[in-house]
Amino acid sequence: MSHVENELNSQPECWSRAAERAAEYTAVLPGAGERVAIVGCGTSWFMGQAAAALREQAGQGETDAFAASEFPYGRTYDRVLALTRSGTTTEVLDLLGRLKGRTRTVAITADPRTPVMEAADDVIVLDFADERSVVQTRFATTALTLLRTHLGLHTEAVVADARTALSVPLPEGLVDCAQFTFLGRGWSVGLANEAALKMREAALAWTEAYPAMEYRHGPISITAAGTATWMLGEAPDGLAEQVRATGGLWLEGHLDPLAELVRAQRLAVAVAAARGLDPDQPRHLTRSVVLTTP
Repeated sequence: MSHVENELNSQPECWSRAAERAAEYTAVLPGAGERVAIVGCGTSWFMGQAAAALREQAGQGETDAFAASEFPYGRTYDRVLALTRSGTTTEVLDLLGRLKGRTRTVAITADPRTPVMEAADDVIVLDFADERSVVQTRFATTALTLLRTHLGLHTEAVVADARTALSVPLPEGLVDCAQFTFLGRGWSVGLANEAALKMREAALAWTEAYPAMEYRHGPISITAAGTATWMLGEAPDGLAEQVRATGGLWLEGHLDPLAELVRAQRLAVAVAAARGLDPDQPRHLTRSVVLTTP
C-alpha cells in the first residue's frame, strides 16, 4: 500500500483529533467580525477557498482566499491565516515576512522544525497529520476540519461519513473514464478544485473543476460517454439530467462534501494503479516548493 493510500485512510482519526484540540486555538484563530485573508499554495490554497466560504456563510466576517503569490498587499486585513504543510514553501514565507509587524499572522503547519515557526506571529502545529507523501490528503482535510470546528460547523457525523467514504466501493466503470469533472457550490467549490488537483497529481488524469452553476456555460460541451461529472454537495436543479443526456456518467455526492473529497482521493489512487503509476512518485513534483532567490 502506498504512503498516500495509508494517509488518506487515516483521515477519520485525524479529523477527530483536530476537533478535540480546536478549543486550544480559539485565541489565535480569527474571531467573529475580523476581516481575514487565508493564503496557501496548491492544495492549501484550495482548502483556504473552502474555509473562506464557510466563514462568510457562518456570518463571521469578510474572508478572502488567495494563492500566496497573488496576495494583494494594498488591502488591509485584521488577520492573515497561512496554510502550509511543510512550513518551507517560499511564497508563503515571503508573504509572512512582508506582513511582519504590519498584520497579525497565524500559520497552520505539520512540521515544528521549519522556518514558518519564526515567520508567523502564531503557529498551530498538526504534527499528527503530517505526511510522507508528496500528494497531500490528510493534512489538508485535517486543517480544514480544525477551522470548521472553530466555526461550530463540524460534527462527528462528518467523521462517520468519512468512514463510509473509505469503505464503500467506487462506482463501477468510474476508474475507466477518460476525463473527470468535479463541481461544487459555496464552500465545496474549493473542494472540487482540490479533487481535480488530486487526479492530476496522482493519476496524470484529464480533470477540471467548476462552480456547479457555471457548468452549463460552456464546460458541459466536453461531456460525453467515457467522461465523469462528480458533484460535491447538493446539485442545481436539472443538472444531473442534462449531464446524463450527454451520455456522460453523473455522480452526485450524498455524503458531507469533505467526505466526498476522500472518495475522490481514493479515485485518484485507483486510477493511478489502473494506469501503472506510483502515486508516491508524482511526475515533476516535490513535497515542498522551495525557490532559490537569484
